[in-house]
Amino acid sequence: MENKKYSISAFFPVYNDWGTIPSMVLLVESVLKNTAEDYEIILVDDGSNKLTKKVLEELKLKIANLKIITHEQNKGYGGALKSGIYNAKYELIFYTDGDAQYNPLELGKLVEKMSDDVDIVNGYKIARQDPLYRKIIGRLYQFTTKIMFKFKIRDVDCDFRLMRRNLFDNLELKYNSGVICVEIISKLTARGARFVEVPVNHFYRTSGRSQFFNFRRIFKTGVHLIKLWYWVRMKKEY
Repeated sequence: MENKKYSISAFFPVYNDWGTIPSMVLLVESVLKNTAEDYEIILVDDGSNKLTKKVLEELKLKIANLKIITHEQNKGYGGALKSGIYNAKYELIFYTDGDAQYNPLELGKLVEKMSDDVDIVNGYKIARQDPLYRKIIGRLYQFTTKIMFKFKIRDVDCDFRLMRRNLFDNLELKYNSGVICVEIISKLTARGARFVEVPVNHFYRTSGRSQFFNFRRIFKTGVHLIKLWYWVRMKKEY
């Protein structure tokens, strides 16, 4: 039996990813051409440098289904995700980062697992390809969020997801930081969203650097997690 074809909005948050985003876009387009009934590709430029902007404009000339959303000032990872989610127009939303730590070709694996009984196909990293200190902090983050929010999924911060767009109807996402991933999963879990998980490859970052792994941001993330826990678990705000 042939898999059902969905219309898909695929988006990438982009922050100075001029060296990796062209290949990411071309790879995801190759999957969408074969698996989607209709599709669009959205690049959310979150205040990137001039070189990145030039690369994005070149891509726009070459790919008909490409749309660029520009933030004149950097809004943060959460701000970029919100722009991508709320500007998507098709039945399903796929997103991953523009820095090539995930392979867009594996979107096909997510589409295969989508069905009428599934709301979110969530990737989980087979093996995290990061420096040791990031692996340690990442595991602590996973453990803490699972305890706080009672998540059933393995990998809340795997930014490789396929989600139904209507999940976000009347759902307000508040955070502009990386906490938005926990916010999305916690609020959708509280609303009864049905999850399926798929293993995906994770690759070492070849360009750019994470904005998350410094003490100031980690402390701020901790404060945001506590506030989010209060809203979701205590105030039932979702």
